[in-house]
Amino acid sequence: MNELVEKVARFIKDKFEENEGSHDWHHIERVWKLSKIIQEKEGGDLLVIELAALLHDVSDHKYNGGNWNAGSELTREILFKLDASLEVTSRVVAVVSQVSFKGAKVSDSTDSIEAQIVQDADRLDAIGAIGIARAFAYGGSKNRPLYVPDVAPVLHQTADEYKNSVSHTVNHFYEKLFLLKDRMHTQTAKNLARERHLFMEEFLSQFYSEWKSLK
Repeated sequence: MNELVEKVARFIKDKFEENEGSHDWHHIERVWKLSKIIQEKEGGDLLVIELAALLHDVSDHKYNGGNWNAGSELTREILFKLDASLEVTSRVVAVVSQVSFKGAKVSDSTDSIEAQIVQDADRLDAIGAIGIARAFAYGGSKNRPLYVPDVAPVLHQTADEYKNSVSHTVNHFYEKLFLLKDRMHTQTAKNLARERHLFMEEFLSQFYSEWKSLK
């Protein structure tokens, strides 16, 4: 393993190990591994991809008061302290700034294969069985209901609308998770996303069936 990657991995593991399950070290590690799997088939600078995958949630807007830019700023500080080159730092910061989903009606902005790969890896971890578990873990950490039948999902037009949204967890499937399959960039991620997407559809079908059976 590259020495810089190893140092960043140790730092992030220590920082995230005690986080709640939706955004803990295991999430970071899965995104890291998925990024490497995608890179093997799609190319791109492995060093930049690994560092960005490890640092992509270093200051997530959901936990830092809503600051979209804090992650990029902290990434720069961390890599500077670890003596990363200016070129690598700049490229990793750029990728980290582009990873987050910012709303159903907000277009994705990626300017490199490295950004596409890390964004794809992060989104793959948001769908499928693990994605379902993470969605309900996060909702529970914020005291959100599982489901409120008369509260419809909203396809947010802006990043601020999305950031400030508070709804039940089932709405999150329609506001984000079901959209991700068609917003993957790489063919590798698209292939992996299909099965995970189908599983989410099956899950909600069973969820609604059980919910309605109690009426």
